[in-house]
Amino acid sequence: MKKLRLAYVRFTSCCGCQLTLLNCEEQLAAIDAVAEVVAFDMASSRPDDGGPLDAVLVEGSISRPEELVELLRLRRRAEILVAVGACALTGGVNVLAHGDRIELCEGVYGECAREKLTFPPQPLCRFVRVDLQVAGCPPERSEHLQLLGALARGGLPALPEYAVCMECRQRENLCLLLEAKQPCLGPVTRAGCNALCPSFGAICEGCRGPVTEANRAEESRLLLGLGLSEREVRARLERFSGASHEDP
Repeated sequence: MKKLRLAYVRFTSCCGCQLTLLNCEEQLAAIDAVAEVVAFDMASSRPDDGGPLDAVLVEGSISRPEELVELLRLRRRAEILVAVGACALTGGVNVLAHGDRIELCEGVYGECAREKLTFPPQPLCRFVRVDLQVAGCPPERSEHLQLLGALARGGLPALPEYAVCMECRQRENLCLLLEAKQPCLGPVTRAGCNALCPSFGAICEGCRGPVTEANRAEESRLLLGLGLSEREVRARLERFSGASHEDP
């Protein structure tokens, strides 16, 4: 079988998505057998040959002109472009910073920040066609493996279209929202993590982004009923949705 020509690149993000794949240590040999890694800075020092790609996985949001140029170049090269992780899908937590952008950048990078041109972080879909979205902050290891397995066979994986709440019920967990009276976002969050956090007694923070047709109005009503302020509710619901809770 012809090997999949694959690139995994990162823009504005923490490398967490790429690291998740590298943590699949037992499966790395099998991945190498089906995929030719053309570009993956975190895993290989091999120079990118600049040729066509069967697929490119992209982590991170776009916040610099040079990132946008590179994204457009990758889109032209790749038959399939996959947005991986919350930052690539919605901008993620990168969009939560608000205020003077120059002041924010200088707070992190010092005076050299003025030498860099940046703009508010944007999801990939604002600039290019995205063929598949793999949610999570970061996505699960199993989702990476499912994705690469499907790509190697010329297809795309079927990803869940329902809420974390359903996975929680399938595992027969205590409902942290209704029974434990905690501000859990499972009912409005995209599934695929097998309700990992609620299964350990931790509320869902919504890191996989909103599920299609999420009933945010009912979730807001329930959270307000737990004593959260409207601002707190809005901040929770928008943390991984790509909107700043300080937006008007």
